[in-house]
Amino acid sequence: VQLQASGGGLVQAGGSLRLSCAASGSIFSINSMAWYRQAPGNERELVAIITSSDITNYADSVKGRFTISRDNARNTVHLQMNSLKPWDTAVYYCNMDGTYSTGTFRPRRDFISWGQGTQVTVSS
Repeated sequence: VQLQASGGGLVQAGGSLRLSCAASGSIFSINSMAWYRQAPGNERELVAIITSSDITNYADSVKGRFTISRDNARNTVHLQMNSLKPWDTAVYYCNMDGTYSTGTFRPRRDFISWGQGTQVTVSS
């Protein structure tokens, strides 16, 4: 299962960006969808996650500013980022886990996949 992220870019502080990540492959089901970010010199951190039951959780640093949502019909997850701050600058990665089909009458297998990363830069 491959993930393709898009929507990053350069924005001034206080601005907004919307990230999207689409999964492709013989997907049977997707459990959680999430966004992580990694700034230079820092470890990768969880930004937001949404479960298959639409339960969401956010890092404290983005609560009230970021909104994660999912489109199950399109196997896509979005991250709406408002009121962006310079310290939001990072490479953002999407992540999904679920099951995929290996063929007719063959067992399904689990997957955990990462997108390629998209740069978000917030200028002050």
